[in-house]
Amino acid sequence: MRVTMELHAFTPLLLAVALGLLVGTQREWAADEVAGVRTFALITLGGAVCALLSAEFGGWFLAAGLVSVTALVVAANIGRTRDTPGLDHGITTEVAALVMFGVGALLAIGQTTLSVVVAGGLAVLLHFKQPLHARIERLQREDLDAIIRLTLIGLVILPVLPNRSFGPYAVLNPFQIWLMVVLIVGLSMAGYVAYALFGTRRGSLVSGLLGGLISSTATTVSYAKRTRTEPDRSPTAAVVVVLASVVVFGRVMVEIGVVAPSYLPRLAPPLVVMMAVMAVTAVVLLYAGTPADDPETLDRRPPSDLRAAVGFGALYAAVLLAVALTRQHLGDEALYAVAAVSGLTDVDAITLSSAQMVQNGGLEAATGWRLILVGTLSNLVFKGGVVAVLGDRRLRSRIISAFGVSFVAGVALLFLWPA
Repeated sequence: MRVTMELHAFTPLLLAVALGLLVGTQREWAADEVAGVRTFALITLGGAVCALLSAEFGGWFLAAGLVSVTALVVAANIGRTRDTPGLDHGITTEVAALVMFGVGALLAIGQTTLSVVVAGGLAVLLHFKQPLHARIERLQREDLDAIIRLTLIGLVILPVLPNRSFGPYAVLNPFQIWLMVVLIVGLSMAGYVAYALFGTRRGSLVSGLLGGLISSTATTVSYAKRTRTEPDRSPTAAVVVVLASVVVFGRVMVEIGVVAPSYLPRLAPPLVVMMAVMAVTAVVLLYAGTPADDPETLDRRPPSDLRAAVGFGALYAAVLLAVALTRQHLGDEALYAVAAVSGLTDVDAITLSSAQMVQNGGLEAATGWRLILVGTLSNLVFKGGVVAVLGDRRLRSRIISAFGVSFVAGVALLFLWPA
């Protein structure tokens, strides 16, 4: 028993050495002159020892250890700078050394999982220096603007909004409404980033899928316009437009999982069936035509525009009010008209409002998924109209066939799916 306890006491020290060796190996492989594998192991071990001594002699011991390590790192950096004047060395290794001192201290106080995650994450971050810098260098000004706007939307505006209900029917909660805005903008931004990083090198079909994550309506408009001047692109455009609409259902599932996770198993099955039907029509179109490689059809404007975010927030609030008003005075049956109108140009608002009402007990799950499906079918009709107005004749025929089959399948689900 005594031996077991002594071995247990050595565990944080052994882990400190192991994690220090991990990060130090990466630094030595990178040919850093400030600290290598042995130095990082010693620094991490020093953090653990100082934290253990602090438990006995007071916190000043840990602070003194941190100051000492900092002084040593600064001295090493000054010496290196003197040897090679004019060279910009950076301070990545120096900062990493201080972080690993903290990792050692965390190990000593029993935060093993956190310590391992921090050290592992640090090693990964250090190792992928070149890919990270390459990605940053490819960023355009509008990309950086989009990131800052997303930060404004999610980290500046959201925390200051009141988290309580206002207005008629007590359904307008500014915090909850803007939280849904953050969710939608975040999903669209994820699609935009994926498209910017991978879509332009993977061909038009993958680009179309990612474009559908950004906005299936915008994707439909972009490809339909292109076929007017380049009708040979119609087979490609037809597949991409349908694939973008398939992605809508995946996006809907994510939104339901976030807003009403406990009801996802009850809301998702009919929507998954509808998604599968549309996926089959996309495959049929793919084999019926010869898709061309057209990776630059989509408009690459970032989706985090503040005016668009405010617009979606207003739309979502309006749908919440309309659903509450309709249900109060006209009954559940009239909600389908609200879903059809709101879903014409945006499926997210009716999806989020329906899922939220189901989660809060204000709506049956069977009614909730039907409202969402009506919204998606309405959106199909709208996008079909866009293709009819903007697209080439061959694109129109393909989309009418694909959307027609999907629409009939959706109506059948509405009436035949068991309650």
